[in-house]
Amino acid sequence: MKTKMKLISAAVLLAATPLGAAAQEQALVIGMPIEPPNLDPTTAAPVAIREVTWLNLYEGLVQIDRNGEVQPLLAESWEVSEDGLTYNFRLREGVTFHDGTTFEASDVKFSFDRARSPESTNAQKQIFEPIEEIETPDDHTVVIRLSEPSGNFLYYLGWGDAVIVAPESADSNQTQPVGTGPFQFADWVRGDRVELTAYEDYWDAENIHLDRVTFRFINDAQAQVAALRAGDVHAFPNLGAPELFAELSRDERFSAVAGNTEGEIVAGLNNKRPPLDDVRVRQALMNGIDRSILIEGAYSGYGQPIGSHFSPNHPAYVDTTDVLPYDPERARELLAEAGYADGLMLTIKMPQMAYASRSAELIAALLSEIGVQLEIQPTEFPAQWIEEVFTNKDYEMTIVAHTEPLDIDIYQREGYYFQYEDQEFAELIEEAGRTTDENARFDLYAQAQRKLAEDVPALFLFQLPKLGVWDARLEGMWENTPIPSNVVRDVRWAE
Repeated sequence: MKTKMKLISAAVLLAATPLGAAAQEQALVIGMPIEPPNLDPTTAAPVAIREVTWLNLYEGLVQIDRNGEVQPLLAESWEVSEDGLTYNFRLREGVTFHDGTTFEASDVKFSFDRARSPESTNAQKQIFEPIEEIETPDDHTVVIRLSEPSGNFLYYLGWGDAVIVAPESADSNQTQPVGTGPFQFADWVRGDRVELTAYEDYWDAENIHLDRVTFRFINDAQAQVAALRAGDVHAFPNLGAPELFAELSRDERFSAVAGNTEGEIVAGLNNKRPPLDDVRVRQALMNGIDRSILIEGAYSGYGQPIGSHFSPNHPAYVDTTDVLPYDPERARELLAEAGYADGLMLTIKMPQMAYASRSAELIAALLSEIGVQLEIQPTEFPAQWIEEVFTNKDYEMTIVAHTEPLDIDIYQREGYYFQYEDQEFAELIEEAGRTTDENARFDLYAQAQRKLAEDVPALFLFQLPKLGVWDARLEGMWENTPIPSNVVRDVRWAE
């Protein structure tokens, strides 16, 4: 049976406090460019949900740490059978949800059964597909049996899509989130901010330093910098004004760190819509893109060119930028072979984010040199983009950063917005998922990267840099983003 604990009113914890020096010992204001559509990472894809909630509001059995390594969290320890099919987790005791209910093995079973159910809208349902059975022999033991080995299973359980929720609160988590994390939900002022307060009964409360965290949503890049300089925002983990990053790095008030992310910026192509259903057209478009110009123009030279959908931070990364390098003459030849010697017209649905608008304008200029006229259509993100592009596939080209780690498998997911279907690629990804030997798995990923570089289901542009700027007195901010979130559990103000 679950027990209830008395909670301190969030209103008391959220007593109004100015952003002055006296408040900075306990309060933190973090800026983000995009507001999340809801606050339940197990129900939708937008990364902004996880940037607010993962490891702050919600926790999983394991966590991905700042170095990208799997570490214990709600599971203190685990054992894996020799055949890789059985995972035995020992759960942490003394953990409660923010509504006071006790965290137990039944919550793990509920969360994973919910995520893999036919009705689930979890954006990463495929990570739960190998699960054949979940047993809970006692309140602090979970045994998960897989139908086939999954070489990345533990790593997947550290994603925001695999956080543990309770049956008592799951249905209302989108607007009134309840997790086991160090901070609990206090308020959401739509269009402006989400406020969290420290959870007094958190199982590791003695190591949490902040009393309150506010996530403020500021899309305009210049306004982001103004808010930092005015002290209205203490940190922008992903600054949208790369052209001002170098200037801010010279300001002693701030720490400015150029880190890395797992985000691949790609210009997605609708592979079922003519003329993009012709691989020669897709290859021509890739040959028409000078990645160095994009990186310089869109991110002031920060970022790394990519030739496929795979993070350069991963040990299985293969540099495929030479498969279809910038070659306007070859691009025009391919278009002529495909029947478009006189050129063609395309549209690109552009999410209204700084990197996307800058990149789209540069892509349009570059493609005009090979006879492709590109009409830019601004698209509200995330709502309009998700409906038109992601769900309805009503587009020709788009541009977006895919920030989930190790997500090369999206190109073989049924119904995904690229609409790319290739049996060879699908078999490579499926075999990689089943392969527990690391070297063999990495070789399969390498083959998959080369396949994408040749088939060009999207234009592979560059790896999204993490340009973090925050008050120099802050300690514990993540310099890199091995998984998309703004983790604040270790953040403190220097004494």
